[in-house]
Amino acid sequence: MKDIARHAGVSQSAVSFALNGRSGVSEETRERVRQVAEELGWRPSTAARALSGEGAATVGFVLARRAETLGVDSFFLQLVSGIQEVLAERHLGLLFQVVEDVADECAVYRRWWAEHRVDGVLVVDPRTADPRPDLLDELGLPAVVIGGAPDERHPGLSTVWADDAGAMASVVDGLYTLGHRRIVHIAGLPGLAHTERRIRTLRAEAGRRGLAEVRSVTTDYSDAEGAAVTRRVLEGPTPPTALIYDNDVMAVAGVAAAAELGFSVPADVSVVSWEDSALCRMVKPWLSALSRDSGEFGRTAARELTALLDGGSARAVRVPVPRLVERGSTGVARGA
Repeated sequence: MKDIARHAGVSQSAVSFALNGRSGVSEETRERVRQVAEELGWRPSTAARALSGEGAATVGFVLARRAETLGVDSFFLQLVSGIQEVLAERHLGLLFQVVEDVADECAVYRRWWAEHRVDGVLVVDPRTADPRPDLLDELGLPAVVIGGAPDERHPGLSTVWADDAGAMASVVDGLYTLGHRRIVHIAGLPGLAHTERRIRTLRAEAGRRGLAEVRSVTTDYSDAEGAAVTRRVLEGPTPPTALIYDNDVMAVAGVAAAAELGFSVPADVSVVSWEDSALCRMVKPWLSALSRDSGEFGRTAARELTALLDGGSARAVRVPVPRLVERGSTGVARGA
């Protein structure tokens, strides 16, 4: 600020008024100060802004998952890309941290709040018994829950949600139409709200159709567990004729595991991936998958958070239901 004041021929207080949009200087002086600041490459200090109560110009994003399961997760890569696109328009930074569990995640929120590190946070992987919304309410930290339930409302917390139940119902309906009566859902992490919604919906759809040999098996989302569970269920006395995987990585690993056991896709077993990505089109046959715009999911969440930061009210926003794209990995059940 001293350099700007010297080059612009004004006082340091005039520089402060001009750069922070405060009254006390003429428009001519304000414009001259801004031009000099631009020439000198000046940028506001987020630490100083936080200490003065003007905000950190940063949004926080904590992910409580094993780091090794994230490297090839297409959903999170596209989600973060969409988030960053919106934040960049507002010149907001994204502070990202991976932790072991939800307890560590809560500790990070408390530290960020105490240190004025972030203006708000994006929360992912809602749990069935989740301490985070109440904590964020207590801290008064604006937040958007990505993938939450629309009926779980907290003051100051918006929700961006997808209809997992509707998506699962569409998959079951498609497989049932093809004659499949033995279906295994190779699910993600137990305790995640969307995992439980998908499991409940599968059970309800099976019950409605009188299907007794339909079940879910939870995993850590990794290719290793996806392949291991695939082998286990296919080696059972009555192997399933269809497999639904909660992500593309497990689905690709499952196809390979099935081939190792001599199962042909889709002649012996049909495969559906919950997430669609380039991976689904890099195996033979191409995988049928639930397709959604994960980048737009992220953009929507980021827009809702910036709206909260601008003083808007918390609300629940629904994104489009994932659409089943049928490809070569699903076919008529053997003997149907």
